[in-house]
Amino acid sequence: MKDLVSIITPCYNSAEFIEETIQSVLNQTYENWEWLITDDLSKDNTVEIIRKYSDPRIKLQVLEKNGGAGNARNNSLKRAQGRYIAFLDSDDYWYPEYLETMTDYMRENNAELVYCNYSRCNEHLQPILKDFLADKVVTFSNLLKTCRLAPVSTMYDTKRVGKFLFPVKSKREDHVMWLNLLKEIPEGVPVKQTLAKYRMRENSVSRKKKNIIKDQYLVYKDFMGFSTVKSLYYTANWALNGFMKYSKIFN
Repeated sequence: MKDLVSIITPCYNSAEFIEETIQSVLNQTYENWEWLITDDLSKDNTVEIIRKYSDPRIKLQVLEKNGGAGNARNNSLKRAQGRYIAFLDSDDYWYPEYLETMTDYMRENNAELVYCNYSRCNEHLQPILKDFLADKVVTFSNLLKTCRLAPVSTMYDTKRVGKFLFPVKSKREDHVMWLNLLKEIPEGVPVKQTLAKYRMRENSVSRKKKNIIKDQYLVYKDFMGFSTVKSLYYTANWALNGFMKYSKIFN
């Protein structure tokens, strides 16, 4: 029997998109999965939509207090029973072969962490930039300068590396978690296929630029324990790489 995959999803006020996300999971060709959804006390009808689906593999928990995406992900991670950990935010989308392709690649290549190409889309899942390409081996060193790992396109093997929780006091919690993980393993390897769609929503937290530079600086200063000069150096690199990653000038 194929190994169990635990899908980790935080959601908050996701009613507009959650059904497309649910269908993308139900359509997976790899069927041995559990989906641990943690609702962060949504104020819309997200929970009612999820509860319409009777598949026992979908395991919803509603928090009593809003604690942010990192806290919601941690709640799901603590409940996860699978060998493989996959992440899917409540507005993103997987192609049907995502889980099958990623787990096959990990098994066949003895990989501890893999990531794939993904489409960068608007709210209607229409591409607005070139696909992000998984074209490089990821290490702790190069992940400091730019975060090539996105939750929608990354999977790791808990049998090999254990579980890694998200820092709840960082607004860049996914980058901190990936860095902590890459401290413990030599590399993450690319799967050079487009297997997911990432919604670039105008009102999402990741798209609000006002405080993002400060938040990224704190990744290095507070969470990596770097000096001020070293933290500024990596923040500058991250900002430049981010501009090239998302600017239509380069896409």
